[in-house]
Amino acid sequence: MATEYAVIAGGCFWCTEAVFKDVIGVESVESGYTGGARPNPTYEQVCSGATGHAEAIRIGFDPEQVKYGDLLDISFATHDPTTLNRQGNDVGTQYRSAIFPANAEQEAEAIAAIARAQESLSDPVVTTIEPLKEWYAAEGYHQDYWEGAGQRNGYCMAVIPPKLQKLRKSFANRVKSS
Repeated sequence: MATEYAVIAGGCFWCTEAVFKDVIGVESVESGYTGGARPNPTYEQVCSGATGHAEAIRIGFDPEQVKYGDLLDISFATHDPTTLNRQGNDVGTQYRSAIFPANAEQEAEAIAAIARAQESLSDPVVTTIEPLKEWYAAEGYHQDYWEGAGQRNGYCMAVIPPKLQKLRKSFANRVKSS
């Protein structure tokens, strides 16, 4: 079966990328930008909040090993979908919680995943479902960040290990490593 793609945003892409690289059935995770108006935005432009893009990840996955809805459930479990344009200390529309479905089937799955997430949360889920626009891969130094520079970045050291613990605890049967 052909690789399918999921595009999601849930705050800093370094942090979301690290989570999904460890999921069985995920073949690739690319950090990038989508949802904005400026062609070929740079990291600095996106961080300014002026482009309208979200820091997002594009997950290549084998749908026979992991379903699109499962990826969305993992996303909801490993970021806070109840904070508008914010994840922890990261504030701005570029850090919004958003799903960018590629087709009507993914859109229906996104609606269902938001409803599932809401069942276990007391605050309202503010995750948006947005049209999938042009995808722009982030600069090379952002790719596979956790495996390299992220291990020496205090922010990443504070944020990523708890996300990975949540993944391993809540989705133990879906993780590549323990």
